[in-house]
Amino acid sequence: MIRIVFLDRDTLAPETVLRAPSFEAEVECYGHTSADQVAERLADADIAITNKVPIGEVALSASQSLRHVAIAATGYDVVDIEACRRHGISVSNIRAYANDTVPEHTFALILALRRSLVPYRQSVIDGRWEDAGAFCYFDYPIENIAGRRLGIVGDGALGRRVAQIGHAFGMEPVFSSYEGLDERQMQTLFNEDFGSPRYASLEKVLRTSDVITLHCPLMPSTRHMISDEQFAMMEQRPLLINTARGGLVNEAALERALEAGQISGAGFDVVTTEPPGEGHVMHRIALRSNVIVTPHVAWAARDAVQALADQLMENVEAFHAGKPRNLIS
Repeated sequence: MIRIVFLDRDTLAPETVLRAPSFEAEVECYGHTSADQVAERLADADIAITNKVPIGEVALSASQSLRHVAIAATGYDVVDIEACRRHGISVSNIRAYANDTVPEHTFALILALRRSLVPYRQSVIDGRWEDAGAFCYFDYPIENIAGRRLGIVGDGALGRRVAQIGHAFGMEPVFSSYEGLDERQMQTLFNEDFGSPRYASLEKVLRTSDVITLHCPLMPSTRHMISDEQFAMMEQRPLLINTARGGLVNEAALERALEAGQISGAGFDVVTTEPPGEGHVMHRIALRSNVIVTPHVAWAARDAVQALADQLMENVEAFHAGKPRNLIS
């Protein structure tokens, strides 16, 4: 009997259906798993499923039967890939399930921030409209996005979809490479839709963009890729949007940039520590009227989460059938 252990089933919405595999298997789902429980729970597992619970050398060494780790997400930094290789354990991830939900959330943040929707809403609740004594008031800045440059760091499926939406809004999408990716490796994009592809160095994108949005993986080479030096380059005082990974941005530097007016606002769906603990810098940042922080839900449209769950089980079935897919290792 194949034993499958899902370490953090509660990271999927309660209404999401996780169907049984097509082969005979025992499936055990835990809502949450702490770091000191991982090795015990995977000790006799053949297949492990994790979303955000780290799986490292200790747990891998303790298991005599583990042969595959199925990640219930696209990002795979929670799994020690090199250790899996050493132990002969394959790793799969989820792909192309969030091609609408993350870009739509990205633009929800962009539009809300450019038009100051959150502070205007709160001001109406607080009675400011009556106090103003006029049909409108101008307490917070409002800017269009049409005609503005949209800097996109990362040209994967999500970055491309963001570019399409931005183009529909009349923006000028410009792609950038990021450290660890040679520009010569970047694909030619949107020839049919946009004509010539638009690429620029990261420095040029930072200097010239009105909105900068991050859609690249978290790796050693991209950790804190946006910090004090990069904020100092942002001559257009752009919005900075991050729906990718919290570690891409130095959050202390983000607070300094907001305080100094180097950027006009920020929309973040991701934080270095999730949830951020008491005293975390993002709690202070989130109180600003030109900042929106959401709790890592850009991916969480109902149909997207169900698509993820379906693909997750398809990855497990493919591994069991000897035809593994979406392999990281």
